[in-house]
Amino acid sequence: ATEPDARPAQRWDPERYARNARFVADLALPLLDMLAPAADERILDLGCGDGALALRIAETGACVVAVDSSPRQVEAARARGLDARVMDGHALAFDAAFDGILTNAALHWMTRPDAVIDGMWRALRPGGRLIGEMGGEGNVARITAALLRTLAARGIDGESLFPWYFPMPEEYAGRLEARGFRVEAIERIERPTPLPGPLSDWLETFAESFLLAVPAGLRPGFVAEVVEELAPELRSESGEWVADYVRLRFAARRPAA
Repeated sequence: ATEPDARPAQRWDPERYARNARFVADLALPLLDMLAPAADERILDLGCGDGALALRIAETGACVVAVDSSPRQVEAARARGLDARVMDGHALAFDAAFDGILTNAALHWMTRPDAVIDGMWRALRPGGRLIGEMGGEGNVARITAALLRTLAARGIDGESLFPWYFPMPEEYAGRLEARGFRVEAIERIERPTPLPGPLSDWLETFAESFLLAVPAGLRPGFVAEVVEELAPELRSESGEWVADYVRLRFAARRPAA
């Protein structure tokens, strides 16, 4: 049993996600190359979102099962014709069902990593491979610092609202190996990422656990203050916003024997 999470829940709106976060799936194409799915394989997309990446896997001919904890995102994935299921990544309900798992920009939302790793291990067949990318140590550090400072000025403890798990390569590799995975590659990648719109859209899409701690009537002013603080650091002369992303990319395998 675990203690209930007191943080405001992150909500996933498929339309908002498609408008403000399509780059998440677009930047994951290297993972698809690493996975190299074959037409006769079964692949699990863990944290599928609206199914954009799972659809690309399916187009290779592989049989794809896509899971996400958000019912609305799963509904959007099903609308693409995918076998999409509502499932918490901390409690994957599969046993030796897949030749490969691909997970992109999802694991850092799952704050009990050992439970997730255990589920991925069980879901893979012996010899199965795990390809993933998540936020790494230092991901959106400048954005987070501005959020915490602006919350603190309002007497709100932002540290208690932190919704993410951003590990260093050594830590995550150690967790994988402790479960029995053979880590074939893992690296921390600094990847400043241009955003499709203003930073306020990113905050509303990905930082709700912080924003919802502010009374609704004061929220626009709070967001504007965070944006103003970050503009000198993250907005280019042309007006484009660039988020300070750091990714952790890895490839691992469940040994055949």
